[in-house]
Amino acid sequence: AQLVESGGGLVQAGGSLRLSCAVSESTFSLSSMGWYRQAPGKQRELVAALTSGGSTNYADSVKGRFTISRDNAKNTVYLQMNSLKPEDTAVYYCNAVFISNSATYTYWGQGTQVTVSS
Repeated sequence: AQLVESGGGLVQAGGSLRLSCAVSESTFSLSSMGWYRQAPGKQRELVAALTSGGSTNYADSVKGRFTISRDNAKNTVYLQMNSLKPEDTAVYYCNAVFISNSATYTYWGQGTQVTVSS
């Protein structure tokens, strides 16, 4: 599967951005999708995840500000980011996990830069 991300950019602190991630193939075997981020000199960290059953999980640092959602008809997952802070600056990666015949397949997007200026 290919994951195509869009929506990154430069925004002032307090502003909003919405990231999109389109999945190139059927999501029949999709287990979960999520967004991770990696800032310079730091490890990649989970930002938000959404399971096929609709459960969500958020990093403490983004709770109440970010919302993950999915449009099944478009095979697309979104990350709505509000009240952005300079510390949210990072490359954001979309992630998809498929489970088929007891095997797990993990895919990553190419990454999209989010820069929040103070």
